[in-house]
Amino acid sequence: MKAGFWVAPEGEDTAMTVMPIGTEVPVAARKLSFLATATAEEMIQRCRDTAALLPKIADALERQKEGAPGQLYDITDYSEDDRMLITETLGEGEVSGVAVLSNGITAQIQEALMAGVWRIRFTDAADRLVADYVEVASIPAVVAEACSVLPSALAYGQPPAGAMNVMPVLHEISGKMATHKPGDEAHTITFSLLPMSPEDMDFLQETLGAGPVQLTSRGYGTCRVLATGARNVWSVQFYNAMDTIILDTLEICTIPAVAIAAEEDFQDSAVRIREIEEAYFK
Repeated sequence: MKAGFWVAPEGEDTAMTVMPIGTEVPVAARKLSFLATATAEEMIQRCRDTAALLPKIADALERQKEGAPGQLYDITDYSEDDRMLITETLGEGEVSGVAVLSNGITAQIQEALMAGVWRIRFTDAADRLVADYVEVASIPAVVAEACSVLPSALAYGQPPAGAMNVMPVLHEISGKMATHKPGDEAHTITFSLLPMSPEDMDFLQETLGAGPVQLTSRGYGTCRVLATGARNVWSVQFYNAMDTIILDTLEICTIPAVAIAAEEDFQDSAVRIREIEEAYFK
């Protein structure tokens, strides 16, 4: 059996991913400690756009509901110092990743230390920055936008020799895709519990294909969330400290819950933003 759904076929060097997963995120203390330095104090005095943005973010967090449309703040034209200060103030939280749009623009996604606050940088094919946003939302809107062009139905032929259970799995996926509606609970297929041959997994990979979104959540362990080439079908894999897959699943859902900020996160994050504002920006 293969080690997991999104792994390189035996004998190949590259995994079935569209872009590399980001590196480990720094700890919270390292980010917040910058605000206590003399350098930060001097920057805060001249970076008034950042000072004005923080209460807007806190207000938006207090209004935000899970699953509701988010609030975008365009910081593309902020000064370099302001954008650097925003980076240091927000820090880097548990979820990061990329979303590739159909026009070739790539969104680099980073959750802040405050869950429900996101930094999204859009770059073109030459890796030039074209837009820079802070967003308050359960998940950045660009994730759904990138997946909106994916086909809503599966097409597949006959399985190869050696296949065991791939056809029932494909029928299950196809059926759940056809009935899924926004807000429905995720339907999970756990490969760790299924007798799937290498031929099964190869055919399943080839049929579903690779999608435009990769997310990594580093909370209690690492979870990699990858969009497949079929709408609302996601590979969700949990890893241990040795980077070995311990749970390998497909989820049929709009976006897997492991990457989404929960309802209670918004109020907690609003409190943290206001505490930072009060301590360092007033």
